Amino acid sequence: MPYNSNSELPASVRNNLPAHAQEIYRKAFNSAWDEYSDPKDRRGHSGREETAHKVAWAAVKEEYHKEADKWVKIKS
Repeated sequence: MPYNSNSELPASVRNNLPAHAQEIYRKAFNSAWDEYSDPKDRRGHSGREETAHKVAWAAVKEEYHKEADKWVKIKS
């Protein structure tokens, strides 16, 4: 169930992340969806979708962090 556009992302992502972070999330999710299609490639008993969401959040957290209730870009 890869996402073709940011508007298809879950509401929790769309309503909380800035547009650029949504783009990161979507691309990471789609990549992980393909990469972890085989259950043997996933940790424990995680499902494909759960794994892809975890990877996507981790990718967002590489460039963004939460300040109070907003996600902001990490300054380099």
